[in-house]
Amino acid sequence: MATKKTVIAFDLYGTLLSTESIAHELAKIYGEDKAKSIAALWRRYQLEYTWRINSMGEYMPFGEITYNSMYHAVAEHESTLSADDADALSKSYDALHVFPEIPSALKLLEENSNSVEAYVFSNGTDEMVGNSIRNSPDLGPHAGRFKSLITVHELECFKPDRRTYDHLVKQVGKQGEAGDVWVVSANPFDIVGARAAGLRAAFIDRAGKGWIDRLDEKREPSIIASGVDAAIKSILKNILIYA
Repeated sequence: MATKKTVIAFDLYGTLLSTESIAHELAKIYGEDKAKSIAALWRRYQLEYTWRINSMGEYMPFGEITYNSMYHAVAEHESTLSADDADALSKSYDALHVFPEIPSALKLLEENSNSVEAYVFSNGTDEMVGNSIRNSPDLGPHAGRFKSLITVHELECFKPDRRTYDHLVKQVGKQGEAGDVWVVSANPFDIVGARAAGLRAAFIDRAGKGWIDRLDEKREPSIIASGVDAAIKSILKNILIYA
């Protein structure tokens, strides 16, 4: 009888791909000090826009949200952005670098391919997520590690809407077995959303602060790990596969 595989769905932006790495491109326009601050604010508004539009019951593709939030972050710094620079930054967002531990995580997925089914689970559109993975100099060569890319675009809503996690469970063929699906994310809202939908969740705590989110203390992560590689090891140990 075939061994039952463990489903692990990885968030993309901020978990596998470092949105902070865009600061290198921003520095060419604004200098290093301002670039880091703009990059952080860009990410903040990108996420805030998704939550706001969810609450409004409306939808805008993640690529548009990313583009608009870029201008917001720049304006917050009392700076301007030309159309050419905006286009260049948008292209760079499709070629982000990974976090340092991701190569080790990808190796773990390869070594445990007989027992793990890996997916990417993202707010982006199919096109945006596909481009981000293919064009990433670090992640692109390893795109085959993931069985498929699962996005929320057809639902026209964003995480942590319950429908996005139900969609994930359906896409991986685990209807009625949400507890067999793991979400790995560095975003607390994603962790709480997954737990509220009955999935298991591994929180990537690169800052080492522990779990400090207080929206719902009953929906803490199943696992807290310092990196994606450590999360995979813990998941495998949790299900008594990893030795």
